[in-house]
Amino acid sequence: MASNNQFVTFNNGEKYPILGFGTWKSKPGEVEEAVKIAIDTGYRHFDCAMFYGNEKEIGDAINQKIDEGVVVREDLFITSKLWNIFHQPDIVETVLKKTLSDLQVEYLDLYLIHWPMAFKEGGLNDDFIPKDDNGATIEGNGSYIDTWKAMEELVENGLTKSIGVSNFNKNQIQQILEVAAIKPVECHPYLTQKKLKEFCDEHDIILTAYSPLGSPDNPWKKPEDPTLLEDPKIMGIAEKYNKTSAQILIKYQIQRGIMVIPKSVTKIRIESNFEVWDFELEQEDIDQIDTFDCNGRFVHMKGNMHFKDYPFNDDY
Repeated sequence: MASNNQFVTFNNGEKYPILGFGTWKSKPGEVEEAVKIAIDTGYRHFDCAMFYGNEKEIGDAINQKIDEGVVVREDLFITSKLWNIFHQPDIVETVLKKTLSDLQVEYLDLYLIHWPMAFKEGGLNDDFIPKDDNGATIEGNGSYIDTWKAMEELVENGLTKSIGVSNFNKNQIQQILEVAAIKPVECHPYLTQKKLKEFCDEHDIILTAYSPLGSPDNPWKKPEDPTLLEDPKIMGIAEKYNKTSAQILIKYQIQRGIMVIPKSVTKIRIESNFEVWDFELEQEDIDQIDTFDCNGRFVHMKGNMHFKDYPFNDDY
């Protein structure tokens, strides 16, 4: 089944759909139906993670659509991520194989280190966020440099086509670059990270914008936090093009050459978010959205996990 999309090319030659489907915060019981709707709509890029706790349902949806003949595995581009308690090199392959089992596929298209920091080392049956008696997350001793070397072996063993990182800043990416090439990191309209994009462009690294709609259902969202979809400037641009605010934000990232992975479990929104191929934003509107870089990160590990003394600077 053909699908409208544009593609980016990684530095290893692999191509990836620029518009994907996010699955973070998609609850069990909802995500399976959402993924089936997404496939029927035309999405072929799916962003997953073991930490999200829903990879088994995603796998069920994918395999149902394969069985129905809607898609074949080769049509799909599936991303997952290595969680923070699994940074020790000797467990990386075991963890990925668990993800492959849950997703019911033989390989991934892209596997990312989810965050640069390591939590206390654990196994598949341990708590994903180990905490001490005071409720603070317990740090681990893992090094993402050592983890990266184990990630490389996954490619050599045919378990994933590409590897990359998530939530790394420039200095952390630079450290990884000393041992290998990497792939997507976060980018967001309220934290447009122009300098980071310039750095990644220089090193042939593709960025991914997750929570591109401002993550309105973020469980850690505070009442005073901005609501990106309701921003008057965004709404004004949307009215100009007769589009939704979500479609404007998605198109903004696409025109910057950034992969974007909006999430929804609502049929009409899933379909609407994919209807972005019939218009182009004028440069003046892209420039206006660029001015929203108010350093507001909608997904911030330090606040979410009560992680102690980790250098969460915004050194792009």
